[in-house]
This record gives sequence, structure tokens and C-alpha cells, in this order.
Amino acid sequence: MKVALYHNDQQRSLKIVKELKKELAQQGIERDDVHPDLVITVGGDGTLLGAFHEYIGVNPDLRFVGLHTGHLGFYTDWLGGEVKELVASLVKDSGERVSYPLLKMTTTQADGRQTEYLALNEATIKQPIGTLVADIYLGDHLFEGFRGDGVAIATPTGSTAYNKANGGAVLHPSIKAIQMSEIASINNRVFRTLGSPLIVPTGQTITVKPKHQSFLITCDQLEILAEDVVSVTFEVAETMIHFASYRHLDFWCRVQEAFIADNALDE
Repeated sequence: MKVALYHNDQQRSLKIVKELKKELAQQGIERDDVHPDLVITVGGDGTLLGAFHEYIGVNPDLRFVGLHTGHLGFYTDWLGGEVKELVASLVKDSGERVSYPLLKMTTTQADGRQTEYLALNEATIKQPIGTLVADIYLGDHLFEGFRGDGVAIATPTGSTAYNKANGGAVLHPSIKAIQMSEIASINNRVFRTLGSPLIVPTGQTITVKPKHQSFLITCDQLEILAEDVVSVTFEVAETMIHFASYRHLDFWCRVQEAFIADNALDE
């Protein structure tokens, strides 16, 4: 097994990385930051998102392990004081993994050129100044004309972020689907949208055709000023992200821990 380390620059993270390097060397585990079989991230969920965009596509069987320097996150299973335990689990590794769906986003320019992106959490289309005006298609069918601040399209694991704040449902990652939620849509006698989140399964697409010369697209942590883009299409990606499942926490346990753990304990 070849292991890469990906971390933020916080002092606590750097200290943990130093410990990890020492433990990996003592256990004879090879380090390879270019072509790894497994990536250990040290930081938070944002750090793991960065590692995903750095390494996805390097190896179709690549797995990730998240070590959190604070509280456990949605993608991180180990805490900073568990370096020895984490490395011990690597020694006993037999390739177990749990896989989550990803979002594929394709932008199309007026001349037909297309660019593809992958998102682990979500993508958004916004009009930073004024109102976003766009036609939204489900497959080839014009579904609605949208007016508002924007739309967000989330993976199941990303459904607990911006999507949830927009009133979207929390989806279990075993469901291979994407979800579109509206960001401050305008609904009155003249303009009308569905007003509810849409969940679209594998094999179907959501296409947004903004009626602007430029607008803002986000893809996880990436921001794109879209110019001369005539449409943006979203679908469940064929590629999936894999996590080493040494003690991968149940998704609903993560949701409970993130949002209602104290209340549950009080009961």
C-alpha cells in the first residue's frame, strides 16, 4: 500500500502529520504523494474536499481516510489523538471500502465546447448582482422558468449542507441521486417555480440555461465566473468516491451527531 498525506497548514495539523510520518515509517508503510492507493487527510471536511479535487482520477480504486483535528465531520472518522490506532488499522488493511455518489457538472459554451467537473458536496449557479433568470430542463423537457438568487445541486452527502439550508431533504448516500434546491426563488402570479426540492436519479439530467452573459458557478470550493456559457448540466457521475471502511461511521449517526446529538442525549 502506498499512502499520501494531505493537510492544511494549521499548527495542530502539522504536528499530527509529523506523528503520522513517524508511525508510517515505523510500520514500513510506503509514502507516495503522487500515485497513492490511499490518501489520509489531516484537518477537517474542507481539507478532505481539497484532497478529493487533488487526487480524484489518479486511481479508480483510490480510497480516502479523514483524520479530524477538531470534532468528527461528515467525511472524517478519526481524531487527532488517534494516530497510532489509525496506522495500526492500515497494517491490517484488506481493501474494505464504502463508496458515495458524486455529482457531474458539464458546462457548454456558445461554440459547443464543453468542460466537465466533479463535486463531492454540491454545485451552485448564482447571479451575484440582481436576479438569476434561467430556464430549467429535466432531460430535454423544459420544466420551469426560474427567477431568484440561484439554484443548488447536491450529492447525497452534500445534502446536509447548503441544500438543507434551502429546505432540501437529507439523502442517504446509498441512494444514487442528485437534488436541486432553490435559493430564494421568486414566486407570485407572474413568476412560478415548483418551490420544492427535486431529486433526480442516475441516468437523468438537470440542465440550467441562464439568460445572462455571465454568472457565477461554484463546484465545492471552486468558483467559476461563467462567460459565454449557454447551459450547465448536472447528473449523477459514473465515478464514485471510496472511503476506507475500517470504522466508517454510519451516515445517520453522522447526521445525528452534527445536528441533534445533544437533544437526543437529553431524551
